[in-house]
Amino acid sequence: MLTATALLVTGCSAGGSAPGGSMVAPHAGSTPEELTRYYGQKLTWRDCEPTGFQCAKLRAPLDYRRPGSGEIELAVARKEATGPGERIGSLLVNPGGPGGSAVGYLRSYAGVGYPDDVRARYDMVAVDPRGVAGSEPVRCLDGKEMDAYTQTDVTPDDRGEQDRLVGAFRTFAKGCESRSTRVLPHVSTEETARDMDILRAALGDRKLTYVGASYGTFLGATYAGLFPDRVGRLVLDGAMDPSLPARRMNEDQTAGFETAFTAFAKDCVRRTTCPLGREAATAGAKLKAFLRALDREPVRTGKPGRRLGESLAMTGVIAAMYDEGAWPRLRSALTAGIDKRDGTGLLALSDGYYERGSDGEYGNLMFANAAVNCLDLPPAFTTPAEAAEAVPAFEKASPVFGEGLAWSALNCAYWPFGATGGPQRIEAKGADPILVVGTTRDPATPYRWAEALAAQLDSGTLLTYEGDGHTAYGRGSTCVDSTIDRYLLTGTPPADGKRCS
Repeated sequence: MLTATALLVTGCSAGGSAPGGSMVAPHAGSTPEELTRYYGQKLTWRDCEPTGFQCAKLRAPLDYRRPGSGEIELAVARKEATGPGERIGSLLVNPGGPGGSAVGYLRSYAGVGYPDDVRARYDMVAVDPRGVAGSEPVRCLDGKEMDAYTQTDVTPDDRGEQDRLVGAFRTFAKGCESRSTRVLPHVSTEETARDMDILRAALGDRKLTYVGASYGTFLGATYAGLFPDRVGRLVLDGAMDPSLPARRMNEDQTAGFETAFTAFAKDCVRRTTCPLGREAATAGAKLKAFLRALDREPVRTGKPGRRLGESLAMTGVIAAMYDEGAWPRLRSALTAGIDKRDGTGLLALSDGYYERGSDGEYGNLMFANAAVNCLDLPPAFTTPAEAAEAVPAFEKASPVFGEGLAWSALNCAYWPFGATGGPQRIEAKGADPILVVGTTRDPATPYRWAEALAAQLDSGTLLTYEGDGHTAYGRGSTCVDSTIDRYLLTGTPPADGKRCS
């Protein structure tokens, strides 16, 4: 995330053990005694909304280092296979984040929108990761506090503004610690991957079949590294590279957003309604000038007490980079902001990104996002001086977004718990074929990450989508969709290096 938090898909871990002892987990088909009661549990399903879905609770250890010290209940949902045809098993889905509700994704899209052939043969299943939505969600700030946080200036011009930014990071971290004391140290990606294996067993599946998007690719890769013998058909779409440290990951993602903005600008300047001029080469400078003007003087939004400053506007622009279908909306919002000094459209884009409701309260996404990221990797920077020193490198990656994203990467420096993971190659030797999908102009998970993950995985196969937007499956490419569907239905991956448009 930007403004005063981490990027939406900025942190990852290769799944190290938490300080104080190793985590208990089964290997090579064994189940440690401490985990037997979790692996042996039976799910009690009940009908839930919307019609046709069922819900249950899965129990898991709160702390895998001390499985007997308490447990956590995780929200699970499924849509049973529709038939005809023989049921293959369960297909677990995760939309990414970290912090995205997998149960919400299943109900709103995967359980009803995945291809008919896939839903006919699989029970579609989702579990909200620990700390997310229905699974003891992390909470940090109330609505008014979060409004103030999201408006914090992330391009500080002097020491006073730097101090206010650091103060915002500290306030956010303290809010998370005070409101989410029990769960906050236990929401790492490794712990969630271990939960997924307990769910696999509770569903009665010998191996895990899974589609993970964005951060969900890191979750899936982490599972593969922990349990390679239990890997079934894994689709990792919009892949992350688990070998990268936090600073490199943030720089790469900053460059990814610049790539996406360049594609937007080229499209924009061909239209008479483009507010950024007639030349793509100068569109970034025009946007930057507009953002700097907002830094000096925010504009009205039509929302009482809420004005649009640089941070919220930048968030709105970045939100539209995830899907080229949002480009017309962004053009309109920028036109209103630049020509009429009306920030309503950009504020709406920003609010959608932050999951801010009409009641002024925020969803859990941003809180869980920071909580997972800050456990998964040591911070990109530990002091404001380090962030300031990195600004030129980030601006080289993106003249438009670089400064703000460099300072935003400072947030984990003030987290109340140290990172339990670190950058590491994931090879998952012996796993069944794993399908890694990358989009060439993906803003949030740059294409090179997909190339890197596919190369690391012992059984990785790379599928490339030559296009715009974040992730590829279900976004309009018949070539991509049919290739992934065939893999899910038959277990046969495409030839490594296949390209689609």
